[in-house]
Amino acid sequence: MAKTQLGARVDQDVAELAKKRAADLGLSIGDYLARLVQDDASGLRARAVDAAARFLAEHQDVFDETEDAQEIRRGERAA
Repeated sequence: MAKTQLGARVDQDVAELAKKRAADLGLSIGDYLARLVQDDASGLRARAVDAAARFLAEHQDVFDETEDAQEIRRGERAA
């Protein structure tokens, strides 16, 4: 497939974050951005966010219990 060059202006911190994330994934910036756009356009990102929200809602009590236990342990050390 033929490639088209795009130009965009972003804040320096966004540019650095994109470069780091692309490098972490072993991708060029162009391939990383293409992946983000394809995931967004396909609805993959929205489905992933929805699934994460459902998971958190279903298991919130477990997270709350864990946080409460950690706070109690921190309080014991401070005493």
